[in-house]
Amino acid sequence: MAASALSVRETPWKILSAEELEKQYSPSRWVIRMKAEEVVSTFVQTGNEATRKARATRRNQLNVPYGDGEGEKMDIYFPDEDSKAFPLFLFIHGGYWQNGSKDDSAFMVKPLTAQGMVVAIVAYDIAPKGTLDQMVAQVTRSVVFLQRRYPSNKGIYLCGHSAGAHLAAMVLLASWTKHGVMPNLQGFFLVSGIYDLEPIISTSQNAPLHLTLEDAQRNSPQRRLEMAPMRPVAPACPVLVVVAQHDSPEFQRQSREFCEALCRVGWEASFQQLRGLDHFDIIENLTQEDDVLTQIILKTIFPTL
Repeated sequence: MAASALSVRETPWKILSAEELEKQYSPSRWVIRMKAEEVVSTFVQTGNEATRKARATRRNQLNVPYGDGEGEKMDIYFPDEDSKAFPLFLFIHGGYWQNGSKDDSAFMVKPLTAQGMVVAIVAYDIAPKGTLDQMVAQVTRSVVFLQRRYPSNKGIYLCGHSAGAHLAAMVLLASWTKHGVMPNLQGFFLVSGIYDLEPIISTSQNAPLHLTLEDAQRNSPQRRLEMAPMRPVAPACPVLVVVAQHDSPEFQRQSREFCEALCRVGWEASFQQLRGLDHFDIIENLTQEDDVLTQIILKTIFPTL
């Protein structure tokens, strides 16, 4: 009896029906401020407008190649003051590894560059063109590129949303020795992410991804932490695992359990649920300086602000 209860607690998603599992991993169906069919288009529209404004009002370098692949580009936005020593904020967009673009993801550029940060929005080859292994390799390569391009940086801070949070978490666990550089990682903001990919296999989200069980386990930060005999070699830096109140119970469970796994192996990790927000406006609101997550990011990077 006890063993059965433990098994359910460890993998609660396995007892869900196919219909309920699909709902749990459909973020738009948990939004209460508008209809599910409207929320994604509103999110993209907000991102497009924020990106248009960022490109029109901030110094920038667009489509900077960080690798040899056609999709390996990033947009870099600069503060008004010119400096070689500045903190770098790298954002990895979401979209279930199959949607989204750097061209509609510059939500946070205005409030962060206003405080002296350089903001980079990274692109990667989404499915079906890109495999998950390729995406992980690409975003890792983008961090190496930024460190080499700006060696005097005051710290690289990664932020990922949804699928982007998964990719940022994989960067967190990367082995840097094979890249020949140790990036100056100073903080991670993992927002409404997925850290165990096995449940995705049984949902419609897997149609363009074609994940096998082996693929999912190899690319699951949660599994990698559970299997690691010791903490991966990486600089000690804070990791904030954030989830929205109106994310699904499965997204919330995954965030809590990943934070707990990080803490078990020695990472300086903390968990926070942001009340009144959902999977989409938790990022949309980064356009505003007084937004709760914007303030968390700014105060983490600039403690005296």
